[in-house]
Amino acid sequence: MIRAIIFDLDGTLVDTLGDIATVMNGWLRSKSWPEHPLEAYRQMVGRGLARLIQAAVPASESAHAETWYDEVFGAYEAMGIGESRPYPGVTETLQQLRDAGLPLAVISNKPDAITRSMVAALFPSIDFALVRGGLVGVPSKPNPVSALAAAQACAVAPCDCAFVGDSDVDMKTALAAGMMAVGAAWGFRGEAELRTAGAMLIISSMTELPSILS
Repeated sequence: MIRAIIFDLDGTLVDTLGDIATVMNGWLRSKSWPEHPLEAYRQMVGRGLARLIQAAVPASESAHAETWYDEVFGAYEAMGIGESRPYPGVTETLQQLRDAGLPLAVISNKPDAITRSMVAALFPSIDFALVRGGLVGVPSKPNPVSALAAAQACAVAPCDCAFVGDSDVDMKTALAAGMMAVGAAWGFRGEAELRTAGAMLIISSMTELPSILS
């Protein structure tokens, strides 16, 4: 029986792809480096900002990605929530789940400060047990450490948690943590990747979640 739900952020709760592309392409342009089309960022995101920078810069510069972390972080933080918005039905479903007494959490590889500010701005009425992004010294997803911390914050066993996400990283995190892996087919990566990564359930809309997990 599912007693708590943990969510990924980008591509699961919030459509951030356009803002990610805007920030990264603006920064690449400032370096006189080639920019990328919006769709290319679907495969670049999901493993944290340092890995995104590494994927976006020219191959000859990829070994130096950490050098520019602070620059890109600053540009993204300055944007605020930008044009990023919750996917249809997300806010209402989160509220429905909370009203039903289910504790909720958000675990992202996006930098922690940006993750927390985005969740606070876009979901001010939702009481999350834990919101955590990427932290220095804490392994990022698919390492399960943050997912397990979320289960602890929700005061439930990992086996009683569902982990909802849109990528292989999220499914691998769920499985490594001993949680139900629920794929969000509306996100950045699509159903095929989710199935290959071991999704136990795949849903096409956030609004399906309450009935499936009840």
